[in-house]
Parts: sequence; C-alpha cells; structure tokens
Amino acid sequence: MNVDKNITMVVLDGVVMGPTHCAIDNCVNDLSNSRGGSLCDVHHLQLGSRCLVHDCTNNRVRDTSACQAHQGQWQKYMKYHTRQTQSGVRRMLQRPGESQPWNPQRRGPNPQRHDDDEEEPPLSSNYFTESTTNILNFLESVYQTEESRPDYICIDKGCKVFQTALRNGSWDRIWKHTSRFIVDAYHYINHCVQDYLCRKYCNPSPGDGSAPNLVIIEYDNNGHPYAKRAFNTQVCERLNAWLAGFESILKRMTPGNFNWFLHAMLFYHTKHVITQQKQKAKSQNDSDDDDDDLGLDEDISDNSASESEDSD
Repeated sequence: MNVDKNITMVVLDGVVMGPTHCAIDNCVNDLSNSRGGSLCDVHHLQLGSRCLVHDCTNNRVRDTSACQAHQGQWQKYMKYHTRQTQSGVRRMLQRPGESQPWNPQRRGPNPQRHDDDEEEPPLSSNYFTESTTNILNFLESVYQTEESRPDYICIDKGCKVFQTALRNGSWDRIWKHTSRFIVDAYHYINHCVQDYLCRKYCNPSPGDGSAPNLVIIEYDNNGHPYAKRAFNTQVCERLNAWLAGFESILKRMTPGNFNWFLHAMLFYHTKHVITQQKQKAKSQNDSDDDDDDLGLDEDISDNSASESEDSD
C-alpha cells in the first residue's frame, strides 16, 4: 500500500444494533408500535390479524402473533427472547477481560479462543449470528464501490474472515486490490501462534517492516525512537462495547430517533474524550515544568545572601 496516502481503517465487533422497521419485504416505514410491533401503519391495517410467519395467510391466535399451525414456532421464539434469556446469552458471549454494564462483576475465565475451529459457543438457539460469511456480506453491502473501501478492516476474527474470503472468491473479486483484513491488538494475543496465515497477513503490528502504515516510529522525551501502533484498535473496541449498552433502548426507536440519538451520544462521547486528552496533556506539561524547576535559582540567591552576611 502507498505510505504517502491517508490510510483508513474500520473496526468491527459483534455488536448488532439498528432501528426497527416494518417486517414486510422492501418496506422500511416506521412501526405503528415500536414496543413489540412488527408492521407499519399501512400493513398493520392490511395484515394486522394475520400470522406473522412468512408467506402464511392464516389468522393469528388471540394474544399471539402466529396461527394455530405455527404455535410451536411462536412458543419457541418467546422462550428464547425473554429479557432473562438475552442477559444470559450476553454473559456467554462476553470475551475474556471485558466488563459490560449488563454483566455481573464476578465472572470465571473463558477459555474460548477467537480462532478455534469451534468459532461460536454451542447455543441451543442461534440468537447471535457472527459468521464470517455474514460479515463479508455486510461489508460488501456497505462498501459497494472500490473508492469507498477502507485500507484495513479490523475485526477480532479477521483471520477467519480472510480465509472465508479466499475460499468463496470474494478476496480476488472485491477486496484484494483495496483492503486487508487484520485482527485487533486485544484479541490477537490469544490467536494461535502456529497459524501462519494469521501471523503473516493479519498481524495488527508486524515488526518486520512489512506494514509501515500500521507501525510508526515515535520519539520519547529523551529523543529515543520506539515503534508504535498507528491505530488504537482497543479504543475502538471499547467504543463498540460502550454503544452496546444502549442496545435495549435503541432497538425500540424509530429510524429517525435512532439516528439522532446515536449521533448525539457519539458527539458527546467525542467531546468527553477530547476534554480528557487536553487535561492529560496539561498535567504532563505541568509535571515537566516542575521537573525543570529544581530550585537552583533559590540556592544561588541563598548563597549570595550568606556571602554578603559573612562579608559584613
């Protein structure tokens, strides 16, 4: 890649949030009831009394959203989509070292590695789909043109996404000439050392100089050079985890409210981070000034005063 150009990177996580809209195909109108509804005002008048199973035209059973023939599917859905079940799933999917607002304070170790063959924990139902194929399909839908694609795509299972792209041909067809898949620094330390593809192509900070856009040279206070990551992927992971705390309210918002709330929270979060950075820089400057002022001037003045007294 060209070192002189502005390098772009996107950091992905398994947090899936979005505004709710009408469940009818190709309809993105606001829901008539954002708290549990599934149809817009128009389709609610047309199909409000029908079964919500796709392509089913039967009338629903009272106090349910499915007909008599699909009551089994409805009961299964209700069983695995209660608030208590969703909280349990979040705890199961928590990564080692992460502490989210919805998680308990005490938690045992999680030996699950992000590059194991068993990528997903064995769940009785697939509530959370973070398969590599779905990730590639999502990226392809977002970055449809070559000019819009980022130089680096960082994700905790970047090596697995890269392998899938090689197998299904999307690497040669879409990503090869524009982007590179890497693993974020936090999860990279848990990836298998013997995985040559991961270590060779998905390293977030290679030390052999193969990726000068990922590793830059900085200088400490003494003028000594040291290698530094050009992108702080851990901060991006923390931001994604912070946004996930608003999932319970965001998923019940209309698209307009969703976009406004998300942009407002990101705006205030950015102002908070900038303020913290300024305070940190100010405290460092104050400490440097204190170090520079060693009291030599006071010693000189004291010595001069004592010499004058002796002369008297």
